[in-house]
Amino acid sequence: MHRFRTCAARLRPLTASQAAQTAGQQRPITAAPSGGARTFQPIRCFSAPVASEPFLNGTSSNYVEEMYFAWLEDPKSVHKSWDVFFRNANAGAPPGSAYQSPLGLASSLASNQLSSLVGAQPNVEKLVEDHLAVQSLIRAYQIRGHHVAQLDPLGIMDADLDSCVPTDIITSSDKLGFYGLEESDLEKVFRLPTTTFIGGSESALPLKEIIRRLEMAYCQHIGVEFMFINDLEQCQWIRQKFETPDVMKFTLEDKRTLLARMVRSTRFEEFLQKKWSAEKRFGLEGCESLIPALKTIIDYSSENGVENVIMGMPHRGRLNVLANVIRKELEQIFCQFDSKLEAADEGSGDVKYHLGMYHRRINRVTDRNITLSLVANPSHLEAVDPVVQGKTKAEQFYCGDNDGKRVMSILLHGDAAFAGQGIVYETFHLSDLPSYTTHGTVHVVVNNQIGFTTDPRMARSSPYPTDVARVVNAPIFHVNADDPEAVIYVCKVAAEWRATFHKDVVVDLVCYRRMGHNEMDEPMFTQPLMYKQIKKQKPVLLKYAEKLIAEGAVSRQEYEEEIAKYDKICEEAYARSKDEKILHIKHWLDSPWPGFFTLDGQPKSMTCASTGLTEENLHHIGQVASSVPVEDFTIHGGQSRILKARAEMVRNRTVDWALAEYMAFGSLLKEGIHIRLSGQDVERGTFSHRHHVLHDQNVDKRICIPMNHLSPDQAPYTVCNSSLSEYGVLGFELGFAMASPNALILWEAQFGDFHNTAQCIIDQFICPGQAKWVRQNGIVLLLPHGMEGMGPEHSSARPERFLQMCNDDPDVMPLIVFTPKSLLRHPEARASFDQMLPGTHFQRLIPDEGPVSQRPEDVRRLIFCTGKVYYELTKERRSRGLDATVAIARIEQLSPFPFDLVKAESERFCNADLVWCQEEHKNQGYYDYVKPRIRTTIQRAKPVWYAGRGPAAAPATGNKNTHLVELRRFLDTAFDLEAFRDQV
Repeated sequence: MHRFRTCAARLRPLTASQAAQTAGQQRPITAAPSGGARTFQPIRCFSAPVASEPFLNGTSSNYVEEMYFAWLEDPKSVHKSWDVFFRNANAGAPPGSAYQSPLGLASSLASNQLSSLVGAQPNVEKLVEDHLAVQSLIRAYQIRGHHVAQLDPLGIMDADLDSCVPTDIITSSDKLGFYGLEESDLEKVFRLPTTTFIGGSESALPLKEIIRRLEMAYCQHIGVEFMFINDLEQCQWIRQKFETPDVMKFTLEDKRTLLARMVRSTRFEEFLQKKWSAEKRFGLEGCESLIPALKTIIDYSSENGVENVIMGMPHRGRLNVLANVIRKELEQIFCQFDSKLEAADEGSGDVKYHLGMYHRRINRVTDRNITLSLVANPSHLEAVDPVVQGKTKAEQFYCGDNDGKRVMSILLHGDAAFAGQGIVYETFHLSDLPSYTTHGTVHVVVNNQIGFTTDPRMARSSPYPTDVARVVNAPIFHVNADDPEAVIYVCKVAAEWRATFHKDVVVDLVCYRRMGHNEMDEPMFTQPLMYKQIKKQKPVLLKYAEKLIAEGAVSRQEYEEEIAKYDKICEEAYARSKDEKILHIKHWLDSPWPGFFTLDGQPKSMTCASTGLTEENLHHIGQVASSVPVEDFTIHGGQSRILKARAEMVRNRTVDWALAEYMAFGSLLKEGIHIRLSGQDVERGTFSHRHHVLHDQNVDKRICIPMNHLSPDQAPYTVCNSSLSEYGVLGFELGFAMASPNALILWEAQFGDFHNTAQCIIDQFICPGQAKWVRQNGIVLLLPHGMEGMGPEHSSARPERFLQMCNDDPDVMPLIVFTPKSLLRHPEARASFDQMLPGTHFQRLIPDEGPVSQRPEDVRRLIFCTGKVYYELTKERRSRGLDATVAIARIEQLSPFPFDLVKAESERFCNADLVWCQEEHKNQGYYDYVKPRIRTTIQRAKPVWYAGRGPAAAPATGNKNTHLVELRRFLDTAFDLEAFRDQV
């Protein structure tokens, strides 16, 4: 017999006196007081059995089952008398003989009389074993019934990639032997445990009926995976939803609504195919039930109070979702197929099935307002997942929805991408983190059972494409997409699960793809057998309509009228679409910023006001930054020294990098601007410089964020250490920044080059977002950068990549800040309050105001640079005694390039050679970007010499001595004119 682990297996044994006092009582699992270790109390106290009660005379079968399984795991987990009873009963002793009272047990054990109790009475032994076997059988269906569910509409594939039937699932009478049961037992009545709802109002059923009801619950068109969830309440909730007899009932109105939605889903695709047969549209044919599925989730979520739904999805079915779920005007979709359509602005850089949408409308089922957003996304199918989650989190934050009751997300996935792309796993792992949770996402997988041309048996190692969701204990509902009523039911349950438990849930729509990867593709090349069957497959709308007509739910005339009505809607919209000559991207914005843009879609102002602060304000923020504004709070001794050093700087009217950051953040918070800083170890700072979150050294989890104690009416400051993810977290923060332009959202990499693993978000969303979707985004990337001999993985933030992606549009603000590492504590990397007072502005270029400014005509060399190399250059200049003849200018904003300021500096030192100096290798860094721009500025009147490391494949050396040799070489070059001339 299979041994299933139960809670009882972990219970502590009781003494005879304890058992006598607590017999039959229930004790819940309880946690220890805060700060203590968690302890588990028994669910049921396993007292000694009473002679007249074991199994036959009133003892609950659940009570016995719990003890029996506990005993199988550990005989010491039950009272000794039960241990003796089970040993003897399993050996064949009748209850009267198998039982021994606790009082007589000790002498019995002492005299070694146990063996004399074993007498053969097979009828009693079978009675015990049969009841336990039936309970094991029920559990087997709950765990593994989905493996034999009829999920594939084509009837040719096993959704779990395994044609074997689990041994413990009863598919024929000869399987009864696995449980020690016989065919004659099928008519016997067995008591049902409380861990099943198949009985409805009945507490016992014949074995034949038990098996039938289990098959109906778990082995038809719905397969339920949930028994891995370690929460009894959640498991019981799911059991009730699927096991209760006749639970899947639909009213006449429900069926007619479902049919109408199926008509819209199907006829929309057929209309597009008729009008644009030679166009790619990535249609939904083969999974038309997706549309009513999504509408059901939204309907039930709206009923439960949700006002805002944010969605992300790949390209398949996107146009259909836009048309029939979000209800975008059909003419706006149809005009996208017109090749003569002209773009009114630059937001025409992506195809129609990548565009997003934002729409507020009335939900006709609930008569409540609901806002629907479909986030624009690239062909990196799952890259949009964390973006959607971040946007959802932001919308929840700004409307005060702390529990996710008003704002929710729905994510659609393809089966191959869901299993194959790591960003899915990263996104799931954000789902329950306090600073990232959206309080439950409904995931819908359009399971084509194929990935482009790749057979699923070659595309994944897991049984199902959805197995990644098990990592967060999300229930998974597999459903045959050709059974619309089953689809609607599981979507209803999914919406209710999310509303009840605020945790993720997955709906796996097992379907097929009637066309190829797109409408121009030939799938028979690689899947001949599948597509032979698909060609024979009756469309799901036709099958469902015939079913309802046979039931009398609708007449054939009503069905045909519904089709004609929607066809007319499409034709009228098609006629209107002919009037659209220009594409206005305003119709395709997924995150509008009301009041931020002018009528032509541009920001109202791109000028930067003064960023200065009053002396009083600077001192106030500085005092908060150097204090612990909470009583009886013990901080680390090292932090005490840091705070004292900050206080000393404030007294001296000086700031270093960390304090300057504090000043910037604090001043924005006091102005009501929300700030969110996210990334790995950002609370303390990777280099132990920030310390925005203080931890009490004596009380676990007690923290203090001084920046949230600036003023009573300040905006909140959110600073959160992220999971060890770059791709997922940067996508999340990008999505958060989409929600509002009036916030500062920052993501910091531990080291600059760690953004390599988030490159997809940068390449697909941040850099081209304006051109593709007119999506402006205020995300700021903080990338620690600097060549310090720490090796290629801890040196370069690869600035050349960002510069290559810039288009030098003067209306594009900088998003990337290459933050220092060694400069965090550099004695010269300081600034005075005087540079931060009212009237001061961000300096795009910092000119040299030292001795060279006295006689600029005598300066023989003007070195342009950026970043920390400036401090190495000034040190070298000082050591060579060249302070009056070599000028060093810092370009603080590389893109858009400060042509005007570079020109002014070049003209000031009119007799000087021009040098660009960088510590990065020549084929990296800034040189290829700045050289042509400097030459354009000076009208190519002079050459622009290069001083820096030579070309290399890796960003930096990991050898300290090599690093120093390279540093010395390029510093010599920077101050040696002959070295420049050798380059010619």
